[in-house]
Amino acid sequence: MKMIKKIFILILSIVISPALIYAAVSDFLILQDIGSYKFITESKNPLTKKIAQIPGYIMSNNSGVVAGSGHFGLDHVDATYETYYESDVVDLGVKVQVTKHLGADSDKWLMHEIEDGFKKRYSLGSAYAGKNPIRDFSGNRIFYMWREYRWISNNIVVIIEASDQKGLKPEPTEIVQAYMQKFPSTIPSALVLDDAHKVQWIKDEMDRRLWLCDKWFMQLQLRKVDEKQAYQESFESMNIFLDYREKYYGLKGADEKNLLAGYLNTNNGTGIKTKLDEYKKWWVVNKDKAISL
Repeated sequence: MKMIKKIFILILSIVISPALIYAAVSDFLILQDIGSYKFITESKNPLTKKIAQIPGYIMSNNSGVVAGSGHFGLDHVDATYETYYESDVVDLGVKVQVTKHLGADSDKWLMHEIEDGFKKRYSLGSAYAGKNPIRDFSGNRIFYMWREYRWISNNIVVIIEASDQKGLKPEPTEIVQAYMQKFPSTIPSALVLDDAHKVQWIKDEMDRRLWLCDKWFMQLQLRKVDEKQAYQESFESMNIFLDYREKYYGLKGADEKNLLAGYLNTNNGTGIKTKLDEYKKWWVVNKDKAISL
């Protein structure tokens, strides 16, 4: 617990992004104690023992937790806010991350990307391996596992993590309820992680991967990224698309991947774009076909 606090205080010492220096932090974070949980606003120097005031939060221009799922953020600026609370009563630390997405075209995938990131973190796989991470909390639906609470509130993503993955301490319900009141979950009440949903998620991911390629090529056309980055990002998404196509549609992808790798190594953007157009045409014809999990 003390080590977690020291690490977080070190993080809080990072210079705040100038682009966010005048942001209304209180719109996103609760900058006060919550029940028995204390909002950290000071740190003690381990050498001099002097107490110093700290910001109590960090801000950054990034896409937060969904960045790891390939969230496209080059055509807009997202803002992520983090803070930390700790309770000496239950000896528990809690980190809160709130990301404000700005309603760009890519935000249509937020719910999909939240689910993707949750599955990857907990190795649940596309079919969740029999585990159901959806939970009702105070009338709201959330993704929950091992003391991590994750949900979406329109275009705001909230993640709360407690330093208790063994689940031996009381849940930080005070923290979760406070942020749930501030950002009610908009995860659909009708969402059921049944086979039909899993099949739809797989097809949506294949859709999204081709969409991501188009977004990167558009940025290249607008001269906002260089060729190397656009080709590399498209190559990675096309490989994921081929993995899904092989697994669920039975088309071997090894030769296609080798061909794409050759195009990437020789900086052959025309070759990569030609294969992308080919995959998009194939997808139009085959996306509505039945697949098995």
